[in-house]
Amino acid sequence: MISFAVARRLVGIQRVLVRHGLDEYVRATHLYRPLRFLFYFSPWTWFARSRGANRAEKLRLALEELGPIFIKFGQALSTRRDLLPRDIADELAKLQDRVPPFSGAAARAQVEHALGRPVGELFGSFDENPLAAASIAQVHAATLADGREVVVKVLRPGMREAIGRDLEVLHALARLAQRYWVESKRLRPLEVVSEYQKTITDELDLLREADNASQLRRNFAGSPLLHVPEVHWDLCRRDVMVMERIRGVPVSEVERLRELGTDIRKLAENGVTIFFTQVFRHNFFHADMHPGNIFVDVADPANPRYAAVDFGIVASLEERDQYYLAANFLAFFDRDWRRIAELHLESGWIPPQARGGELTSAVRTVCEPIFNKPLGEISFGLVLLRLFEVARRFEMPVQPQLILLQKTLLNIEGLGRQLYPELDLFRTARPILRDWMAERIGPEAFTRGLREHWPDLAEALKMAPVVLQRAVRRAYEDDFRLRTESASVEALREELRAGQARRDAVLAGGAFLLGGVLWLALATQPAWAGWLLLGGGAALLLSRQGAAGR
Repeated sequence: MISFAVARRLVGIQRVLVRHGLDEYVRATHLYRPLRFLFYFSPWTWFARSRGANRAEKLRLALEELGPIFIKFGQALSTRRDLLPRDIADELAKLQDRVPPFSGAAARAQVEHALGRPVGELFGSFDENPLAAASIAQVHAATLADGREVVVKVLRPGMREAIGRDLEVLHALARLAQRYWVESKRLRPLEVVSEYQKTITDELDLLREADNASQLRRNFAGSPLLHVPEVHWDLCRRDVMVMERIRGVPVSEVERLRELGTDIRKLAENGVTIFFTQVFRHNFFHADMHPGNIFVDVADPANPRYAAVDFGIVASLEERDQYYLAANFLAFFDRDWRRIAELHLESGWIPPQARGGELTSAVRTVCEPIFNKPLGEISFGLVLLRLFEVARRFEMPVQPQLILLQKTLLNIEGLGRQLYPELDLFRTARPILRDWMAERIGPEAFTRGLREHWPDLAEALKMAPVVLQRAVRRAYEDDFRLRTESASVEALREELRAGQARRDAVLAGGAFLLGGVLWLALATQPAWAGWLLLGGGAALLLSRQGAAGR
């Protein structure tokens, strides 16, 4: 059953969509079908209509009004200009850092409450006008007492309650999907929502974000590819985070980057390198890389350097998933469709009853026509969409642990193509993956593993004689016990055989005696025969039952 709070929120979502002229989304949504009466009998359907705005602006305004979860959905969509109409992509891009802000006075009050001191004592200056506003928090420029420039990130008031309410709605919709949607077994909506809940809950804790930023900064220390700002830990709390201010050109301002003489091709390829380095070498990747979170340091335009902000969403992969992903990428780059099918079956992503030959043929049908184009014209996003069709055919369940990776890869490719439409993602990624695989499974990897685990191996070798001695003793004791037990069992069998022989002899003697008596009776008095037969039969039956009971 759906709770009253969830039903009220669903009605509110419907009202917003209808007011902005997007009611067709309500009618088209499978998950709403059990509640469609709310749409048909709602007065908003008849009277409340948005006037004047175009479809893209209506969509953006509706997402803003619906709240942070919907805004994040719009942000993710905005990075895929190759998959969206231009007007919608342009409008959704405004969700990246131009969400309506909350008041600067409220931000100041929240900082003072979190840090326990007046802003005037904490900072040399604090600008109440926000530098940028996003779905979950907004950022204010400030300086420390020593004059260093910083930004103060402040969580939006009431955000945890709003997110909690929408998560309850998502869980309710997932339960409806599980019950009414035929695709639910494969798409696993409950698991997907649970995975998203972990992600968004972590994003509400700015202390966790500060830790993420520090880890990424260590991973890319001294790197010419990516700069991660320094965190000021003494000024960080769950609702407030302070870090170094980044100066750079927003990556979405492509024309300005060109005017400054930036090597755009190198910049786009560096973005792909950063992504694959994070996923495979560091196994710790920034999973919210939309253009609002990325700046470019053009101090040296020939060697542009990225600068990242907003580290609320990061992710890691299990070692097993890392291997299968890298192997799948390489097989795809090499057009080895059979290997892709084998990897999907080995990984368990495809049900074991699927036939490898059919899966190979299906993958080839999707991918082979794509490779007839120049590599620079191949969109990995389109490849993924086509592969989803194959997954549906073979009942491949969604892998919730890979959703953030897929989303981030789509964001990265979308960003790279926005910068440099001829971006060849495959040529850039292939050497990184080949090197990683060689390091993982080659002779050097074996030697390195042996060296890393040598203390444990040495300790095991020291214990080997003791373990061997105990094993020999135990084997001897077990053998002696087995021989003793075997002798006892054989003696018991002999006793049982002797007892059975004695019982057979008694029965034979009784039968002989009974036969003699019967012969004598028939010879002297025939009338006794019937009684003797009845009594003898009963005695014989009782003797057999007694023998069986013993």
